Amino acid sequence: MIRSIAFWVLLLTCMTPDAQAGQACDEKPMAVADVVKALNLAHRSFQALDESGAQVALISRAGQDLSRYGQRYSHMGIVWRDHPEGRWSVVHELNDCGSAESGLFNEGLGNFFLNDMFRYEAEIVIPSEATQQRLAQLLASRTPVRLHQRKYNMLSYAFSTQYQNSNQWVLENYAAAASPQGQVETREEAQKWLRSARFRPITVEINAATRLGARMFRANVAFDDHPFDRRMAGQIDTVTTSAVARFVRETDPATRVLTISVN
Repeated sequence: MIRSIAFWVLLLTCMTPDAQAGQACDEKPMAVADVVKALNLAHRSFQALDESGAQVALISRAGQDLSRYGQRYSHMGIVWRDHPEGRWSVVHELNDCGSAESGLFNEGLGNFFLNDMFRYEAEIVIPSEATQQRLAQLLASRTPVRLHQRKYNMLSYAFSTQYQNSNQWVLENYAAAASPQGQVETREEAQKWLRSARFRPITVEINAATRLGARMFRANVAFDDHPFDRRMAGQIDTVTTSAVARFVRETDPATRVLTISVN
């Protein structure tokens, strides 16, 4: 059953509240108004997923202001329901606060949005029914754990297994579900298939001074996995939510995209 993923997640992950998707550590409590907005967004997302008839989807939140890089959402997870009357839960990779490590988490929609959001908006990407079924089967297996790399890098190179960011974990699981059955069981195989399917990462322009500062002062940022010539040119090819959403739409034409917001 699909719910078996919860066992593997809980078994292999330290469930600590000090985990974020590439954000700096901040122990400041959320304001009551923000908590209300977050839970309202979770409720509306729950309703939208219910009305969509989906079993599995990809969901993104706007946890950081990435507008300077042309990005609207910062973090993506896989949202699923184990049976028709069950709750919606999100399986995703999170960076352990203040470290270069990550873990897999399985939590409700409310917790997913209780994360000091920059904008109370969500994007839900719903693949075709066939792809959803494959994702459901995947979540019931050990593949999501095999596709997880604990060494976290917020700007990890899209075609390297040295590190992984949270959106890359979602993408590689999608690759395992969308590729011919049995073809993708490892990260190397996922990235080989993604290249063959013409996945295009997002190129972020980061100059040398900014790269040096980020590497010195943030444990969860590295650049040594990127090709030398691209890195020296300040061209960082990484996996963003928009790159994943675009690729899903390109490879699965029946994909639907929903936007949910709270003012």
